[in-house]
Amino acid sequence: MISDQQTSFADLGVPSTLTTVLHADGKTTPFPIQTDTLPDTLKGRDVLGRGKTGSGKTLAFSIPLVARLGEKYGRGTDLPGRPKALILSPTRELATQIDAVLAPLAAAYGMSTLTIFGGVSARPQISALRRGVDIVVACPGRLEDLISQDALRLDDVEVTVLDEADHMADLGFLPGVTRILRQTPENGQRLFFSATLDNGVDKLVKKFLTDEILHSVDEPTSHVSAMTHHVFEVDKEEKKQVVKDLASGRGRRILFTRTKHQAKKLAKQLTEQGVPAVDLHGNLSQPQRDRNLAAFGSGGVNVLCATDVAARGVHVDSVELVVHVDPPAEHKAYLHRSGRTARAGSSGDVVTVMLPEQRGDTEVLLRKAAISTQITAVEPGSEEITELVGATAPYVKPEPKQNQQPKGTSQGANAQRKRAARGSRGGGSSEGRSGASGPGGSRSGGSRSGGNRSGRSRPGRDGSPRAASGRRAGRNSDARSR
Repeated sequence: MISDQQTSFADLGVPSTLTTVLHADGKTTPFPIQTDTLPDTLKGRDVLGRGKTGSGKTLAFSIPLVARLGEKYGRGTDLPGRPKALILSPTRELATQIDAVLAPLAAAYGMSTLTIFGGVSARPQISALRRGVDIVVACPGRLEDLISQDALRLDDVEVTVLDEADHMADLGFLPGVTRILRQTPENGQRLFFSATLDNGVDKLVKKFLTDEILHSVDEPTSHVSAMTHHVFEVDKEEKKQVVKDLASGRGRRILFTRTKHQAKKLAKQLTEQGVPAVDLHGNLSQPQRDRNLAAFGSGGVNVLCATDVAARGVHVDSVELVVHVDPPAEHKAYLHRSGRTARAGSSGDVVTVMLPEQRGDTEVLLRKAAISTQITAVEPGSEEITELVGATAPYVKPEPKQNQQPKGTSQGANAQRKRAARGSRGGGSSEGRSGASGPGGSRSGGSRSGGNRSGRSRPGRDGSPRAASGRRAGRNSDARSR
């Protein structure tokens, strides 16, 4: 094992083609999980890597995957529907983040990448596969759909990566993952990365890894020295203001809620109070997710209100604060959420906001997560909050609301329920679609967002919106069902 912290990527055997790309991106010194695994993965060994989120594992598997294929095939093969490498991801957000790291490395060898996940039309993905791609980053559900449509085969896959296997298990994806892995060649290289080995992950390791080498950088409950944990006890009547105070800082922060509705409501409330915020949860379409993540990642919006869907998929640098608006249900969720800050050597704070009646459950949660911290009673304006938040961001006047009700659009409860039902029938799947990045750049398919046309508003003669209704709405709904 190479333990010298000053070891370079070249010292670990990374080809100069890739070190040039890494240096151009400011990556000169490998993280521990990269230092430990690269000598083995570059030789083609099966590896089980255990490390918490933010430990640098995406680069740890991307480098050997690209290096081994690039050195063997040069400018790529692009065989229609027959990729040479496969990376499985539990969420579309994580798949997108993986591709962002992977694509520049692949482009250095002229190889192409493609992300595959549901939620939008599969046509761009199928078209890209027909043109030929070298590396596929996929969520299991949509991947199995395309395999069943003969859009791709896995016979030629030489390197298979399973990322965040424990989260795959939490989401119930292991049966699908097992079916997919069975279709990859037994003599191919397999790299599994997982924070834990429970919920069936250990069985997956025994079944599909051969003479594997275990590299465990840290345990899932080990402490990150640069991460500081706080628990604030508040009265119910003052909680909303305390959360607003925590959201008011100048740096990026993620506020986690338990439900999709809470995330949406909180983002709206904060924005109306002069703190621009966007939401991220399972009810958003892929274009909406992309827009919100882009706004948060670019710095235009500093507050992201999210459900646990973001705890595994969002990798944004310089998140200075994570707030558990409510204590999560179990300690693994706490650790995954908290891992959005203090990443890659940066520092960060984690705050859990709890009501007095939640004290017992919160203490159990912290004990299981191996977190030792004091519970502090606070109120709006408390010194503990002001010191933590620091300088507040300037007030941003919210955009004015459009209060005029579109003519012919009933706002009654019954009408709203009907529109909600129509919208739910027209929604897409839980996994989303792809963009394909090719040699020296990127290529992506167009997207088509799901939705029920009968629930949309249409412009009237004067340009104002009016609802589609009656027989026309019925025809649209029937057409979509066909």
